[in-house]
Amino acid sequence: MAELVHLDVAGGVGTITLDSPTNRNALSAALRRDLAAHLATAIDDDAVRVIVLTHTGDVFCAGADLKEARGADADTQGVGELPDLLVSLMSAPKPVVAKVTGTARAGGIGLVAACDLAVAADDVTFAFPEVRLGLVPAVISVPLRRRVHPQALRRLFLTGEVFDAAAAVRIGLLDASVARDGLGEELARYTDALLRGAPRALAATKAVLADPPDEDARELEVLGRLSAAHFASAEGQEGLAAFAQKRPPSWAPSN
Repeated sequence: MAELVHLDVAGGVGTITLDSPTNRNALSAALRRDLAAHLATAIDDDAVRVIVLTHTGDVFCAGADLKEARGADADTQGVGELPDLLVSLMSAPKPVVAKVTGTARAGGIGLVAACDLAVAADDVTFAFPEVRLGLVPAVISVPLRRRVHPQALRRLFLTGEVFDAAAAVRIGLLDASVARDGLGEELARYTDALLRGAPRALAATKAVLADPPDEDARELEVLGRLSAAHFASAEGQEGLAAFAQKRPPSWAPSN
């Protein structure tokens, strides 16, 4: 089976690339597995001083793989694996930078928020569509509450409305948004600065800034069960079916 995530190391930077554009880099079981493996490799590799998370295609990450989630129960649909990925990103002893050149939705935004820094092209958009599908943005709330202004997060979680990169900077989700042709230079500005930091000092500084790891793990375990239950619920399955059939779900206005 073709690898859905790649790792390339050069000049102290380990670049992890989501490469499943045919399903919008959705968090399928295969992509989650490959991402976890490459992240672990980058963390363990002394040649990697900074990790960059990026993607191919027009979508950074669409969130959960909704095709896999349809008809699956809470134990088999794999939502419980996302907390482990978020913990790995947040607790990595090396700085992690997200480079976003395409749309991000739901769990894809959770990946961005779990990184230490995030930069994006100024024409990309973001949204949390979970409630419109009968789902709950539970697990991703952990890294997002660290970054995003509380009232902005409340509004965006509850409405599911689309917002642009400029708004993402204002609310704290992104550190910078720049013209697409200048994104490489902006990313290099951050990675060059991070490479100037001493590896142990950077790791210790991240530890100082982090919440206690046990608290994160416990909270993510609880929220993972909540998220899985809503995926498997009648409401969640109706939302997923409506999305697949391109129709409004039963609770939404038909116009």
